[in-house]
Amino acid sequence: MARLPKDQTEGGGAHPPDRSANRWALLRWFISSATLGVPQAGGPIAFSLVALVLTGHTRGGAAMMLAMMLAQVAGAVPIARLGRSLPLATVLRVLVIVRTLALASIALLGASEASFTWLIVLAALAGSVNGAAYGYLRAVLNHLTPSSRFPRALGIAAALNETTFVLAPVVASGLGTLSPALAVLALAVLGAVPALLVPNTGSTHIAGAKGPTGSMMSASILLWLACAMAGGSVVASIEIGAVALALNFGYEPALAIMFTVPLCLASVTGGLWVSVRNRMATRKTVLAQLFVMALGSALAALELSVATTVVGAVLIGLVLAPLGTYYSLILDTLAAPQRRAELFALLRTANAVGVIFASATLTVVSLSVALIVVTGLMMSVTLAVAIVSARRQATSPAPPLGVPTLPGSNS
Repeated sequence: MARLPKDQTEGGGAHPPDRSANRWALLRWFISSATLGVPQAGGPIAFSLVALVLTGHTRGGAAMMLAMMLAQVAGAVPIARLGRSLPLATVLRVLVIVRTLALASIALLGASEASFTWLIVLAALAGSVNGAAYGYLRAVLNHLTPSSRFPRALGIAAALNETTFVLAPVVASGLGTLSPALAVLALAVLGAVPALLVPNTGSTHIAGAKGPTGSMMSASILLWLACAMAGGSVVASIEIGAVALALNFGYEPALAIMFTVPLCLASVTGGLWVSVRNRMATRKTVLAQLFVMALGSALAALELSVATTVVGAVLIGLVLAPLGTYYSLILDTLAAPQRRAELFALLRTANAVGVIFASATLTVVSLSVALIVVTGLMMSVTLAVAIVSARRQATSPAPPLGVPTLPGSNS
């Protein structure tokens, strides 16, 4: 494993003089990171309950989530670019407020039994800022901790994020039994926490960063975005297809949790492991992790038994946080300073594209075929990384896959 250079201050600022203040700022960032994803985590259940009340079926909830995800993909980079001349924390607060108002409007219109079309429009508005908000939140971290501690911070954030995706649906379901509108309102309130807690980074803004602009569409960047997309589709295929998996094995739909809970718990474990190790993975480790995710997806696709499927889910979960952390770290080194927020937004968007791909595949083909398709996609990106890595190593002993300076990363 290779530690990130301790003197790399472009990505992470120097140690602030007040360590206690810095710890408090980092804690606020962790809370902001954990709560930023609450609307997306609890949205499927909350929106479905609202749709059930207004239309008599839950398909409208899926339409609202689809509108939210598609808007996120479309708005990530353009919206991130709009705030380049403003302070990072200010942009994040504005984006979160826009989302909060949209979600609160959904709750209000849902309670007043307004036209469901407006709810879909508002869901799209709420989703349009998700990618950009994540991009700016991730950019804020660069000014709160030295780059040598990025793996630890991102590992903790990944573990908290998985905890959010476990607890938010429970909260939405519990409140939804009282009132679907109340469930949506709760998601809006919890999702607004980053606007209150995100630490200030002074007048730092993206446009003020020095250095060449560079391209966001280089081969190295596209490769890692493709990996994030493939990984997102694998995870989504298990989470979305969990009910169908339970039915295929002859169990009640409620027992779908025997696939989703192990995946989430394994992902939390993986995030904690990354935070304890506090090291950036080598190319060999990343390849091994990609292979493990492909293997886990293959075990699920085979549907040999409940046990092997659960093992597959656990394998996927164990490497989810380490891979996500690596993608964030590697893109940090590949991104031009002025485009970091945009590229981090693209990273979140790539994951969203994976979710959309898995959802669409599950819609048009059977679960078994869908699992085979996403497994093939995961194997393809793993093979691509292996080929590119081998070529880089053969032509130059220097950094892997376009990384400029990461000592020891060739090991």
